[in-house]
Amino acid sequence: MTNIVVLGAGYAGLLAARLAAKRTGATVTLINAGDRFVERVRLHQFASGQRLRDLPLAELLDGSGVRLVVDRVIAIDAQKRAVRLAGAEPVHYDVLFYALGSQAALDSVPGAAEHAWSVSDAERAALLRERLREGGVVAVAGGGLTGIEAATELAESAPEVKVRLVTNGTFGGALSERGRRHLRRTFQRLGVDIRDQARITEVRADGLLLSDGAHVSAEAVVWTTGFRVSPLAREAGFAVDANGRMIVDETLRSVSHPEVYGVGDAAAARRPDGQELRMACATGLPAAAQAVGALADRLAGREPKPLRFRYFIQCISLGRRDGLIQFVRADDSPIEAVLTGRLAALYKETIVKSTITLQRHPALAKLFS
Repeated sequence: MTNIVVLGAGYAGLLAARLAAKRTGATVTLINAGDRFVERVRLHQFASGQRLRDLPLAELLDGSGVRLVVDRVIAIDAQKRAVRLAGAEPVHYDVLFYALGSQAALDSVPGAAEHAWSVSDAERAALLRERLREGGVVAVAGGGLTGIEAATELAESAPEVKVRLVTNGTFGGALSERGRRHLRRTFQRLGVDIRDQARITEVRADGLLLSDGAHVSAEAVVWTTGFRVSPLAREAGFAVDANGRMIVDETLRSVSHPEVYGVGDAAAARRPDGQELRMACATGLPAAAQAVGALADRLAGREPKPLRFRYFIQCISLGRRDGLIQFVRADDSPIEAVLTGRLAALYKETIVKSTITLQRHPALAKLFS
């Protein structure tokens, strides 16, 4: 019987494990450093003081046939097809799904690792949550979707905190004109200061130093710009790109090791036109479903289907009572159509809840294939 091992129980990894057990009849082992599923897309809510639901992985895997191993992966032996763990014997595989996700790139600017917090994982978000109880000024570094959501959530949920957002590019530059107007109105309503076209050169205990010599004062810095992946794929000898993401073919299989599939943030998957998929839950879930489908086809002697993916929307929460749904073209470029306000907030909340519904009912993944 084929032995499948899945590394990482994030959105893509957990779905891949459940689908692999359902579709292949193989023995499936899921290895994760913690015993809880982390709703990463809600960590800005958690950091701002809100309570998140407890999601034990054992409960989410109940009845799936997937064996859960809670341990930290320290190395992958590609020749022996074995995963080395920090606290247990190596786990051997015939097929490996690599889904170890990403973390905030706190080493990209001097001082960030020492002085900045992030919302990229539960542990750092919990530390930020404790720090924010002291109040003061918070500078959010980065104007992407994560930075926008973190800034608005903090401003709405923690009014004792003064929030400033600093970004290297144009604020809301990836959105349509209508989207940018709503974003600016929302930031003005929430009292969030915006400083764009500002390159950060150093993070200090008292704020941010910019390339023009200006100083943005803050008692706390939330780092949301740039992400890095685990070095384990590179160290194992798998083909990776300059950022360490596993290079995969049109079926999400490693171009250097055909027994390995890469899904989620840790893999550099591409659309048929060559465009690389951005790191997002919205891309990781479909990729996981299609990768398992490709494996199931191969095990059954069928030609696997290549990845087919197009973008439809960008969902942005702006606190709990406002949101922005930006409609986009297939290549993720914005059109003028947007949905805003409470209806957009409800839309985004429905999307976020559906990611857990999908984990509980993986048969719904057929919508992606």
